[in-house]
Amino acid sequence: MYATVRRYAGAGALGDAMSAKSDDVRKVLTSVPGFVTYYALRDGDNVTSVTVCDDKAGTEESTRRAADWVKENVKSGGIGAPQISSGNVFISFSK
Repeated sequence: MYATVRRYAGAGALGDAMSAKSDDVRKVLTSVPGFVTYYALRDGDNVTSVTVCDDKAGTEESTRRAADWVKENVKSGGIGAPQISSGNVFISFSK
């Protein structure tokens, strides 16, 4: 598995749009080939998302789709490009 973490600073408008259109976000990301799971976290005006796919190609596609979704759905300016971290998942736990 491969994971990508995207961190958006000062992105309150993004968090609002994601909350309001969560079904759209789900449709965009779950259709990525090899999609495994997705999480979005909000800390004030900061938004962090975690996408896990079977491989790097899936996470790269999810990042491309996420960027397109932000451009189409978040009209208020000021949301910069996210800080992105990616890598192979080498430990995974779930209950």
